[in-house]
Amino acid sequence: MAIEVKVPDIGDFSDVPVISILVKVGDIVAAEDPLIELESDKATMEVPCSVAGRVAEIRVKEGDLVSQGALILLLEGEGAADAPAPAAAPAPAAAPAPFAAPTAAPAPVTDAGFGKAHASPSVRAFARQLGVDLAQINGTGRKGRILRENVTDFFKSSAAPVAASGGAVHGGMGIPPIPAVDFSKFGSVEDVEMPRIKKISGPALHRSWLNVPHVTHNEEADITGLDAYRKELDTAAKADGYRVTLLSFVIKASVSALKTHWEVNSSIHPDGDKLIRKSYYHIGFAADTPNGLVVPVIRDADRKGIVELSRELGELSAKARDGKLKGDDMSGASFTISSLGGIGGTSFTPIVNAPEVAILGLTRSKMAPVWDGEQFVPRLMQPLSLSYDHRAIDGALAARFCATLKHLMGDVRRLML
Repeated sequence: MAIEVKVPDIGDFSDVPVISILVKVGDIVAAEDPLIELESDKATMEVPCSVAGRVAEIRVKEGDLVSQGALILLLEGEGAADAPAPAAAPAPAAAPAPFAAPTAAPAPVTDAGFGKAHASPSVRAFARQLGVDLAQINGTGRKGRILRENVTDFFKSSAAPVAASGGAVHGGMGIPPIPAVDFSKFGSVEDVEMPRIKKISGPALHRSWLNVPHVTHNEEADITGLDAYRKELDTAAKADGYRVTLLSFVIKASVSALKTHWEVNSSIHPDGDKLIRKSYYHIGFAADTPNGLVVPVIRDADRKGIVELSRELGELSAKARDGKLKGDDMSGASFTISSLGGIGGTSFTPIVNAPEVAILGLTRSKMAPVWDGEQFVPRLMQPLSLSYDHRAIDGALAARFCATLKHLMGDVRRLML
């Protein structure tokens, strides 16, 4: 009996392009084997098979746009046609800056032809974010439908064209071009394909860097007492199978600081004349995975204590490493934290993950002599690097936010207030 395998629940996404078919007719597949790969605005995801069987017929092709319930293929073998499909397992999403793809406020596109273009709502939204006029694009999808990759290719070609010979790579928006160089004249070279994540995130990173006037404020927080308390909690947590890291405390402190300085938790309204004040505190954090950096989001961090934050950090980090994050796990952040503390460094400039207006960077803490008014004493100091959108946040506000953060981290008891 033929078994229908359909697209499972993939969150709030619809009209998601199929970027690769992972099986062919005649293949024997087991339950949970990946069948196709989809690429949404938030993530690349593999759709697994719901039951075992032999592929009898494939009903989709690369470039097709699919939503939940769309028929993928027919299987021959044991199983039920209405067997529930497992949830899709997204691979890491495009990394927000500097580890994930930011989303900027839509650029105005006024060409009358834009509204007549043959494209899905999600592709239209993506084109508006990049400021790309769909009327100028020839779609390669079914019946000339404009796909997301067509918009990306058009953006890249218009922002960074390379001449056929002796040409130059242009930065776009009137920025002087970078001359193309034949590096083979100096030694052996080879072209290495960039990972898909970097290909996807490149235009968005470029857009954010060009559109957001970045400024970075650096500060240091004394975490001597905080870290001693963290170690006590971590020792107890190991027995329960989770860890308590500094990031849990930084999230807790950040939420308190965001409540005091609400502009840092806001977004710029598309009309540019207002700020969107947010009453929720969803905190994104960088997670290093074999496939690249992704940004899971802890929702309603203001309602969670250190233990709950630590458990959720561990669970989301594990899902990220295993490529099992869903779209909802990586969306909706109002503020992001990028921690490089496990690697090193003294400071850096993270790129604002627009439409957020600020991002906090952490590097490795260090013991340093600090004057207490009478003598130098050894204290554990944590570097903080806050990058912010200067349109929404001025230097004084950024300094006050970091001062609040420093104050909260200086005494763990203040986090309980």
